[in-house]
Amino acid sequence: MTILVAGTVEMAPGNRDAALADAAALMADTRSQKGCVHYVWAADPTSDKRIYVYEYWDSTEDLAAHLAGPFYGQMLGLLGKYGAENAQVSKFRIDLEEPVYDPEGNPRADFFTG
Repeated sequence: MTILVAGTVEMAPGNRDAALADAAALMADTRSQKGCVHYVWAADPTSDKRIYVYEYWDSTEDLAAHLAGPFYGQMLGLLGKYGAENAQVSKFRIDLEEPVYDPEGNPRADFFTG
């Protein structure tokens, strides 16, 4: 079952861009972990403090391995170094996934494959 992790973290004023630059290699390393499909921290262009977190894992077991592993510990250290605050990050179990666009190329909010 697919697991998505999404949310926001705010950095101390003026630290967001440095934190993201420092985290680039860590993000790449994390993507090499079993079951990691996507892992990115991205700057919110409307806030000089906010980072969006997005992770896509193949399974709960893969996410658990990540949370018990060295890259997660390094991430926590990096966030602390740059004064992270107001973290609001959630995980979601996904039981159905399908494209936004149907076979005719129309964007759809409903689930149309089954």
